[in-house]
Amino acid sequence: MSLGYAEKLSYREDVGTVGMSEIFDSNHLLQQKIEQLALIIEESKHLVAFTGAGISTSCGIPDFRGPKGVWTLQRDGKGVPEASLPFHRAMPSLTHMALVELEKRGILKFVISQNVDSLHLRSGIPREKLAELHGNSFREICPSCGVEYLRDFEVETIGLKITPRRCSDVKCNSKLRDSVLDWEDALPSKEMNAAEKHCRMADVVLCLGTSLQITPACNLPLKCLRGGGKIVIVNLQPTPKDKRASLVIHGLVDKVVAGVMQLLKMQIPPYIRVDIFQVVFYQFRCVSERKYAKWSLRVISVHGERAPLPFIKSVEVTFPERPELKSAILEKQPFLLKREMLKTRPFKMVLKVNFSDGCGCPFTSIEFPVNFQKQTDSIIQDKNVILQKLKDTAMQDECCGQFSLVEKNILSSLKKEIATYAGTTNIVRYCEFSSSKGFGDVKWVGKRERKEVNVKGNGCWVARHENEIVKKLKVC
Repeated sequence: MSLGYAEKLSYREDVGTVGMSEIFDSNHLLQQKIEQLALIIEESKHLVAFTGAGISTSCGIPDFRGPKGVWTLQRDGKGVPEASLPFHRAMPSLTHMALVELEKRGILKFVISQNVDSLHLRSGIPREKLAELHGNSFREICPSCGVEYLRDFEVETIGLKITPRRCSDVKCNSKLRDSVLDWEDALPSKEMNAAEKHCRMADVVLCLGTSLQITPACNLPLKCLRGGGKIVIVNLQPTPKDKRASLVIHGLVDKVVAGVMQLLKMQIPPYIRVDIFQVVFYQFRCVSERKYAKWSLRVISVHGERAPLPFIKSVEVTFPERPELKSAILEKQPFLLKREMLKTRPFKMVLKVNFSDGCGCPFTSIEFPVNFQKQTDSIIQDKNVILQKLKDTAMQDECCGQFSLVEKNILSSLKKEIATYAGTTNIVRYCEFSSSKGFGDVKWVGKRERKEVNVKGNGCWVARHENEIVKKLKVC
């Protein structure tokens, strides 16, 4: 849940029950229930996950109704709580990534989310297997042609309002709208229809971290009961649907899911974040001047020159082979540098791109050669292949900070070069399994304690989350 989203919502006095005390099952009872849930999932034919704010609290995003939830604190006159990191840098929880593994194995058929944090999409759940009932703070939609745009920045508005951007289809060019609902907005039919369809088909609807109070979304899990399906609820507080559930577990969602994955003998994949930006080099037209060339360099978002670039803090530009040339530090967007130089002398720039808080590596360096006398060729590569190679390398190196050129477009008629770069800016491992006679140690991420180790002095840093909770669970 975004704090910006909470502040943008229209005022509503009746938001349901808030501030209820949290309930924790005893260790022995919790273990029994985890074993029951593991068996239910293993035997399921059409598993659907129904998720709420409780699966994102371990990501540093406050919930709504918990003891320190947004609406609980607002009721007490304390205002909106502080987030532990920028919203756009929030990383999927252990539960998010476990759902990804279950989906890849064909066990999880569909995910229904009431959250607007985009963490299901970031984690790797396919869009066609996800219904985001209340929208997505990082998604814009074209009302004319229906194209969706997933951003790396939080969209400025909520309530299906017009945003500052337009559809990139030149035949359309319509003004885009945000996708997040305000109180008075109806649930989107496309998302609701898909959710209803899968709940009717489900033999198990697994409700994770939701109070099941917001209508009509909270009634969706009940639709599986007509076909003989089961409802399982994992939440720290009682819900109005507890009496209809086959199993109710009062425990931390990450803890429960970690135990289930251990019993199913499935490893939770790491999360690797890849961010993309562009470097635009432009030579100004100058008919009268033949000796000197005027040029500009911009570091911009792939979503457009005016779009926010939240993961970059500053850009340092140096000329290592030309010490007489003055270096520059670009500290504010737009990151723009303008210079005038002799056309006859090639040079090389080094761009040190400094990343913002929440990134696992502090910076990356990019060499950018310029030769006004020689025309270079465009480079077009398979973007998906490049991104997968970056992720594979990050996994192998156990660190982030790997960057690669994705493509380079040379627009000769405009004397413009657009280079697109991609790089890994976060890597998080969620759990490790070790087993002895009949028992295993399940480790999952609690509070984050970042340890940094410089690798080869090139800005690649290891980020490990090591404050782990350990729980003994019986292994099937």
